[in-house]
Amino acid sequence: MGVRSAFLFVILLLIAALAALNWGTLSAPVPVSLGFMTVSAPLGLMMLGLTVALGVFFLVYVLYLHSSVLLDAKRHNREMQVQRDLADKAEASRFTELRNFLEAQETKHMAQNADRHAALLTRLGQVESVIRQRSEQSDNTVAAHIGQLEDRIERKPPTDIDPRV
Repeated sequence: MGVRSAFLFVILLLIAALAALNWGTLSAPVPVSLGFMTVSAPLGLMMLGLTVALGVFFLVYVLYLHSSVLLDAKRHNREMQVQRDLADKAEASRFTELRNFLEAQETKHMAQNADRHAALLTRLGQVESVIRQRSEQSDNTVAAHIGQLEDRIERKPPTDIDPRV
């Protein structure tokens, strides 16, 4: 029980106790003016009845406010759930778009890498053929030099004389 409820309960008990202790005075008929006529009635009971009516009115009003707040909260929760669902769908859509974008980028990069790989293989083939040609030229040059040296050795007359002697 909250502080406000306890406070209202204490006030209600005080009113009930005061009415019980002074029941004779509250029920004593007195002349009461209603504005357009005067009647003989117990003024205390009339005031007590009006207080009870006012309390019942406020209780009904509080229940009405509480139920309207609950209905508004329920409606608000439904709207929030709809918004959450929309946000989840939008997020899923963004994730799908992101996945598609990343797949497209990956495909693009794979194609570029394949092109680069093909170009690299072509260039390596060219370099290999150039190296093979130069190697063959170098082999031919070395063979020609060896052939010339062999010719010189074969053409040179044999000398038996030792130059040190």
